[in-house]
Amino acid sequence: MIEQGPTSQSYISQRTKLHYADWGNPDAPPLILLHGGRDHCRNWDWTAERFRKDWHVICPDLRGHGDSEWNNNGVYSTMGYVYDLAQLIHQLGLAPVTIVAHSLGGNIATRYTGLYPDNVRKLVTIEGLGPSPKMIAQRRERPYGGLWTSWIDKKREASSRSVRKYATFEDCLQRMREANSYLSAEQARHLTLHAVMRNEDGTFSWKFDPHLHAWPPDDVPTKGQHALWAAITCPTLMIYGADSWASNPEKDGRLAHFGPNVKVSEYERAGHWVHHDRFEDFVAEVGAFIA
Repeated sequence: MIEQGPTSQSYISQRTKLHYADWGNPDAPPLILLHGGRDHCRNWDWTAERFRKDWHVICPDLRGHGDSEWNNNGVYSTMGYVYDLAQLIHQLGLAPVTIVAHSLGGNIATRYTGLYPDNVRKLVTIEGLGPSPKMIAQRRERPYGGLWTSWIDKKREASSRSVRKYATFEDCLQRMREANSYLSAEQARHLTLHAVMRNEDGTFSWKFDPHLHAWPPDDVPTKGQHALWAAITCPTLMIYGADSWASNPEKDGRLAHFGPNVKVSEYERAGHWVHHDRFEDFVAEVGAFIA
């Protein structure tokens, strides 16, 4: 049970007002908890509650997510998110900072750490390396123009339909539990409560921008990503769930692109959200690693 929550703060990046939750204790070392795609900063509440006494915990909402503003053009690039993280750390004077990041957040955090290795003290990612080598190979098999026409089709679809509405909060809660069957009743309710907004007609909708489903195909090339990974110098822990769809870098070869300060930890009975699925074991391992 969360007894006392964080304060809501904001900063400006790329002419956009972005939100973050600040758990106080500003004299303690800074710790950023960065969420994944179509998620929100309050998914870290349990983790932040455990670490707030020893750390100054800051949990940003990525643009287009949670209580941060949406992009007017509905286009979101990974390097755009990297810039937002760079601005947060720069504006708040957080470097050297410790970062714990999930999924898309992990992809963002590893790129930032490769660009600014001296700014990150320690890094923990939960299934945060982006598409697996198999997925990248499948994309290469498709005609280049087809990648872009597919994106255009998805953008048109997102533009032509209204934001999905749910008649009741319980309908949203059910969808949350369908997305992750490992969640406890308390976890699912808390995550859903902070993930939805109430519409004028009384219905509920998710806070994230529907255009997030249309991911632009242009990005840093694979060799460029490998170069950024190789530039990471801080101790790094990569966490994976044995029951997840995500590809483990220790098994798919991606770990070879990192230096010697990186280790991988895999959790049984856990899916993509290891920090929820195996919470007690997760906070124990991460707490010891970042101490």
